[in-house]
Amino acid sequence: MRVPVIDLHSADAARAVDEAGRSVGFMQVVNHGLQLKPLFQAIDTLFALPIAEKLALRPPHAGINRGYAPMGSEALAYSLGVDAPLPDLFEAFNLGPEQVPDDPWYRQNDFFAPNLWPAVPSVRSAMDAYFLDAVQLALRLTDLFAVALALPDRFFRPFVDRSTLTLRCNYYGGAAPKAGQLRMGAHTDYGIVTVLAADRVPGLQILHDGAWHDVMPDEGALLVNLGDLTALWTNDRWRSTLHRVLPGGSTRRSAALFFDGNYDARIEPLPTCVSPENPARYAPVLAGDHLLAKVLGPRTLSRSSAFDTTGGRLA
Repeated sequence: MRVPVIDLHSADAARAVDEAGRSVGFMQVVNHGLQLKPLFQAIDTLFALPIAEKLALRPPHAGINRGYAPMGSEALAYSLGVDAPLPDLFEAFNLGPEQVPDDPWYRQNDFFAPNLWPAVPSVRSAMDAYFLDAVQLALRLTDLFAVALALPDRFFRPFVDRSTLTLRCNYYGGAAPKAGQLRMGAHTDYGIVTVLAADRVPGLQILHDGAWHDVMPDEGALLVNLGDLTALWTNDRWRSTLHRVLPGGSTRRSAALFFDGNYDARIEPLPTCVSPENPARYAPVLAGDHLLAKVLGPRTLSRSSAFDTTGGRLA
């Protein structure tokens, strides 16, 4: 299947976002303005480092969303509250904002932990520059979401003005999988919106109408998908789509900017998405509680306790 393409300069962009959210939960965006080549060069440099240097960048515990995750250390299926038979075949490197305000709100938990950089200045500068640009794009998208949902201008800004933010750079090498093993197990994304830069290499699949479909971005396009909190907000008007990455012989790189909302934001179905015929399907949640429950499952190889948006769509 072809994921809908949305031109961010188009006057019709909000309507196109609503259609994509209702039908697929994934979209491609063009005219986004982000520079991808320096990012992918930095990804190549980082993951080519000796394993000892990468392991030195592991975070001190599973609740810190920073630093290096070795191949086989996570299994994303656990985030859905189900068991994964085998760990996933990917390496990852997570980073967040470099500049965090000197404020107790940011220091009272690990959502804004310091980054764990390798001793390679070019990696740090390229990834941080891309991170800052991707965050601004995510903000633009939430403003577009407000228009698409007929909400007041910038409706979502109070929920995201101190958002937890993670750029996860993924590297899928040529490791031979065991029977049934995936590069990345089936999962939904946890937050509000994900901005994904990905190689045009086969592997990514999304679940649509009960079947798995291959997805590759058009040349120069970014993939954008909606997360669990947006599905909750819209009472499933928009989908948080199951996706996975299949094993394969080609190296594949991606970088996902997870825009997850303020950790103390209370998320509940929007009044405009609830009616007597379509009552609220979800109880309110705090964004940070949901994110932490989702993150810990795959990293501790245990079933997540977070709410589920799949509605029985697991294949």
